Amino acid sequence: MRREQATRRDRSVPVRTCVGCGRRAPKQELVRFEAVDGVVREAVTPTGRGVYTCRDAECWDHAVEGRGFARSLRRPVAVEPELARLYTGVSHG
Repeated sequence: MRREQATRRDRSVPVRTCVGCGRRAPKQELVRFEAVDGVVREAVTPTGRGVYTCRDAECWDHAVEGRGFARSLRRPVAVEPELARLYTGVSHG
């Protein structure tokens, strides 16, 4: 199957992939994470390798349970449970 050519407008929007569900979406629709000293945290100032998830608790759960963060960051990482608050608004810690 041949891919359709992207229009000029489509190419100007950065697209990233959710590590939870695999959906490709504009960067602004996703939450970016990075690993600092082996611990996953929300990326405040993006530096280095990062991973993205949809703004959906189900995608978060899939990323954590399926080790999506470690696979995408290419190293073993710890995922703190309190990061789930980004999806529920409630601290889990």
